[in-house]
Amino acid sequence: MRINKIVAAATGMSRRAADQAIQQGRVLINSRPAKLGDEASPNDQVTLDGQSLTLPAQTTTIMLNKPVGYVCSRQGQGSRTIYELLPSEYQSLKPVGRLDKDSSGLILLTNDGQLAQELTHPKYAKTKIYEISLDKSLEPLHQQMISDYGVQLEDGSSKLALEKLNDFGHDWRVTMHEGRNRQIRRTFAALGYNVINLHRTALGPYRVGDLSPGDTIPVLIQ
Repeated sequence: MRINKIVAAATGMSRRAADQAIQQGRVLINSRPAKLGDEASPNDQVTLDGQSLTLPAQTTTIMLNKPVGYVCSRQGQGSRTIYELLPSEYQSLKPVGRLDKDSSGLILLTNDGQLAQELTHPKYAKTKIYEISLDKSLEPLHQQMISDYGVQLEDGSSKLALEKLNDFGHDWRVTMHEGRNRQIRRTFAALGYNVINLHRTALGPYRVGDLSPGDTIPVLIQ
């Protein structure tokens, strides 16, 4: 098996991060520095930063319906973390597709580095779907700007697909294929709106469905 795949599968890193670790000389095969493209067999000793790596018997991926008020990290710095919601057997998993503290909805956690890469790297352009509520009705001109032209933010233009969920214009379904930090909130804020609720319902092929807030469910990866 290629060494970057072993590192990714054993640590939950993305393939890109595994490649960087190899290039930095942090990965050894039988005590010699690994090179990109190297392969290793089950009988080889592979280490990262001096720690032996063992491929998991099988990868594990779960879906979590994150409630508002939890952060997607191990160190909450005074806030509750999603790891407080997880059973002990899932504590080693890493989140894919983070949500900020004030947002809720679908989070995947996995030890499958390749899956994490496919769900988050921009080149794969995975669809993400959210349901949001605004503090006031969205004006038709602003809807057109967001959907057709994009809104200029400090890190580039932001273009979102919008679907009205009621006649009042406060509630919308947002579909996007990228995921810059707080992009939806910043897009609406640039036009004078406050997103008061943001709930992710889908990430790639995965749907939160009727999973209750705070609950998890294992995912069978085909």
